[in-house]
Amino acid sequence: MAIFLLIAFVCILWYTALLIYYRYAFVSCSEYNRRPEEIQNTKYKIQNTALSVIIPARNEQQNIAACLDSLILQTYPPALFEVIVVDDHSEDDTAAIVKNYAAKNVRLISLQDHVSDRINSYKKKAIEVAVAQAKGILIVTTDADCFLPPHWLQTIAAFYEEKKPAFIAAPVSIDCGNRFIEIFQALDFMSLQGITGAVVSKKQMTMCNGANMAYERDAFYEVKGFAGIDDIASGDDMLLMHKIYSCYPDRVLFLRSKDAIVHTAPVHNIKQFFNQRIRWASKAGKYEDKRILPVLLAVYLLNCILLVLPFIAVFKNGLSIFNFQFSILNFWLALLFIKTVAELFFLFPVAKFFNKRSLLWLFPLMQPFHILYTVIAGWLGKFGSYEWKARKVS
Repeated sequence: MAIFLLIAFVCILWYTALLIYYRYAFVSCSEYNRRPEEIQNTKYKIQNTALSVIIPARNEQQNIAACLDSLILQTYPPALFEVIVVDDHSEDDTAAIVKNYAAKNVRLISLQDHVSDRINSYKKKAIEVAVAQAKGILIVTTDADCFLPPHWLQTIAAFYEEKKPAFIAAPVSIDCGNRFIEIFQALDFMSLQGITGAVVSKKQMTMCNGANMAYERDAFYEVKGFAGIDDIASGDDMLLMHKIYSCYPDRVLFLRSKDAIVHTAPVHNIKQFFNQRIRWASKAGKYEDKRILPVLLAVYLLNCILLVLPFIAVFKNGLSIFNFQFSILNFWLALLFIKTVAELFFLFPVAKFFNKRSLLWLFPLMQPFHILYTVIAGWLGKFGSYEWKARKVS
């Protein structure tokens, strides 16, 4: 038992140091805040960056119109971007809504015209088919349930013209209501986005999100697209980023700009939430960059310890180490307190960037659920199966 508690103590110290580093990395990542009027100046003037926005969509009749409306309202010249929606065997009116859309730069591709056999990653195939038909030199991806701010494409294009990245990871925000599950998702996802900004800016390349990223079309083909990872259901974002980073280590950048924040809605129940997080966790062992694995394992171990310690305390009230008596329950509470404070310290500047500081006071209340879901989703992501978009994935 003494060794177990020592491991717990070392884990919490390491975790605290990691979050301090993540905060430093996020804060040190310069905010790209070129305003529309600045971009028109000679120094930042966009020349002819042709963009192709790719949106894989399956059963998105409730969301796709709003997403397309936000794209039509972009301040970027319509002649310089196209929108390609790939209908992934939808069983609702998704395809009809896109097909009847009036905008000339919006077109529909039916994935069933390109896929005859059952595959494990329909989303990767959808993107692959769209890239093959794309006219833009820069591929921009988002999801059908996202809302894109007016200067989104203009900011991405200006950033690309100025920095010349091969891959751009950009921020995503979950807009929540007052329900517990929605607030929890907003906070949890915000922490993941903060880590994304930190690690990408420090060239560690462990996270990004397909709802808001861009890459050169040539870079996609240089790394042979999704070849080698096309049998993995998830990973159209992070695994592709790792492949591009292996070829262009100095040209993978994080776009920290409020004008580039993509907004999306939370899932609405516990089952959907767990299916989503299990899907994300399922690609953990597939990264080419193995630096992330010790971090994931250590974080998972810490959460396992925090989950089991209260049950140990029920059967073993105290412990003596070097003649020092202490309560296991108090030790667990101390670990929980340190973890919460460290996470809040990291999240404060991240919440300021996403304008979500008002949610932070609820963060300590979310800790028990966060620990539980991390342990369950991590385990099932490795050994279980999940359902996504009405498909069973194992």
